[in-house]
Amino acid sequence: MAKTIFEIQSEGRRGYTLPKNDVTTENHIPKKFQRAEEIKLPQVSELDVMRHFMKLSQMNHCIEKGFYPLGSCTMKYNPKLNETLVRNTAFNNLHPFQSESTTQGALEVMYELQKDLAEISGFAGVTLQPVAGAHGEFTGLKVMKAYHNSKGHSNKRKIILPDSAHGTNPASVVLAGFEVVEIKSNDKGLVDVEDLRSHVDENTAGFMLTNPNTLGLFETQVEEIAEIIHSVDGLMYMDGANFNAILGIVKPGKIGFDIMHYNLHKTFATPHGGGGPGSGPIGVREDLVRFLPAPIIAKKDNKYFIDNSHEITSLGKVHPFFGNFAVNLRAYIYIKMLGAEGLIRVSKNAVINANYMQKKLEKYYSIPYKDQYCMHEFVASGEWQKEKYGIKTLDIAKRILDKGYHAPTIYFPLIVSEAMMIEPTETESMETLDDFISAMIEIAKECEENPDLLKNAPLNTPVKRVDDTLAVRQLNVKFEW
Repeated sequence: MAKTIFEIQSEGRRGYTLPKNDVTTENHIPKKFQRAEEIKLPQVSELDVMRHFMKLSQMNHCIEKGFYPLGSCTMKYNPKLNETLVRNTAFNNLHPFQSESTTQGALEVMYELQKDLAEISGFAGVTLQPVAGAHGEFTGLKVMKAYHNSKGHSNKRKIILPDSAHGTNPASVVLAGFEVVEIKSNDKGLVDVEDLRSHVDENTAGFMLTNPNTLGLFETQVEEIAEIIHSVDGLMYMDGANFNAILGIVKPGKIGFDIMHYNLHKTFATPHGGGGPGSGPIGVREDLVRFLPAPIIAKKDNKYFIDNSHEITSLGKVHPFFGNFAVNLRAYIYIKMLGAEGLIRVSKNAVINANYMQKKLEKYYSIPYKDQYCMHEFVASGEWQKEKYGIKTLDIAKRILDKGYHAPTIYFPLIVSEAMMIEPTETESMETLDDFISAMIEIAKECEENPDLLKNAPLNTPVKRVDDTLAVRQLNVKFEW
């Protein structure tokens, strides 16, 4: 096993060069904040430092290293041109307190992105303030609450969710001060409309739906559902997590939805994962614009400005300034580069890739809803392997790591036993899809011929099979030296 950077250290080696220290701790750092002893850092050369971090980067999995079929997360490739442009000093040296006259370019970007997102989704207004998908959900639900409060409808407490909803949906509902009501999916994996009807009453504030849903299926009854919810003055909320499947093809704001959040990291190729900066703007119908977080960016006489005109009705800020500007800028570049036709092609290719993969794997894994076309992703199941060979989906996922791929999302949605949610995205080539399909077929055969192999997988990753239960109960991420 390779030695750690702490084990190869030698007294007196340095991997850095710093200017002479001209700051005295006595004058600038209060005694109670000063270290009592020197910090224990490894003493290694610059070359060893570089090799250490290079080794760590190679141990990690990323989209540039291999296929990432993480269902519902849309792990598409982020164009590097976007990164280059965002790092231009004309953008990243701006300060939010600068005067409007010196930031017209940045304001134009935000204004245009608001317009583009509204146009793509069919809504009247957009705020860029929320900085994550769940943050967008929370903001959208607060808009919903502001709408009902403006009408004096304090009884509007219930938000209805299907049993296939994203886990963040019920959490956001509770955080926003509502109550969760769960309804069933029907045998086609879609909303059970009759079950919905039985739960809708004068206390219903709204309905949250992901479309396509987490089974990768398009909810064809949206207009009927919207009619039911609107009949009690409830609002329709769309979770935009799977928007990548319908870009330029379906406008949610035109088929009955009133509020929607966008996951710029999923749909519009901005950085994704690792808990870093994100962006989850929301779009709303015309009469809800006045409740959006203030300010928004507006335009008058060919000048862009920060508009606080609806501050009295606004639900208030949900983030300092105007959201994560650099993340929004990447999405702006992506949209402008592709244009309307390009965005449509994104969705068509994502849908084709998912259906191709689903068809190729249906003989080897259970596909619960294979009698209909999927959208950008599909849900397979390891039920056959579990029943015949005692192999769980978790075992299959760990064996996938040995094949050089990230595992798909597993055990979600909860309504599918031994679920594996697979999303190829549009950025993967047919050769990559075929290689992954071959790997999945190999694993299906290994389940039959050598089940112990899967029960001990992964075998060739930097970290082998761990005790998941123990890791959760006795979490320890501290390095002792």
